[in-house]
Amino acid sequence: MRGNPEVIDYLNMLIGGELAARDQYLIHSRMYEDWGLSKIFQRIDHEMQEEAAHADAIIRRVLFLEGIPNMQRDDVEIGEDVISCLKADLKLEYDVREKLAQGVKLCEDKADYVTREMLRQQMSDTEEDHTYWLEKQLRLIELMGLQNYIQSQM
Repeated sequence: MRGNPEVIDYLNMLIGGELAARDQYLIHSRMYEDWGLSKIFQRIDHEMQEEAAHADAIIRRVLFLEGIPNMQRDDVEIGEDVISCLKADLKLEYDVREKLAQGVKLCEDKADYVTREMLRQQMSDTEEDHTYWLEKQLRLIELMGLQNYIQSQM
């Protein structure tokens, strides 16, 4: 099915963000594992897998719309400690949410309701799961202190 070229181009841009999120979560999860923080490792590893699934869904949609997926990922921001990792991931999620919202609007304008729904679901994951969880972790650090937070993640 021939898709709208603007939608395909936008989806290709989104692939880069999802691949960057996947890679950033991958390295951060492995850092947490190396630091002995098994609980946060498991959560961030799960987030990495969800980002990979998001990228896969967009790639499949581009192919369905008879486009060629662009696999060049955006830049990643690697933290150096727990707080900088969490903040980098939260910044990434805010950026992804904004791009998904613009994609939903574009799909609405171009009457591509199936792609719009896929992006709305990904936006829901971003807002209600990923972003919320990261914000909560940073609030917990403020409330209990970094050392207590780190201990709770072992």
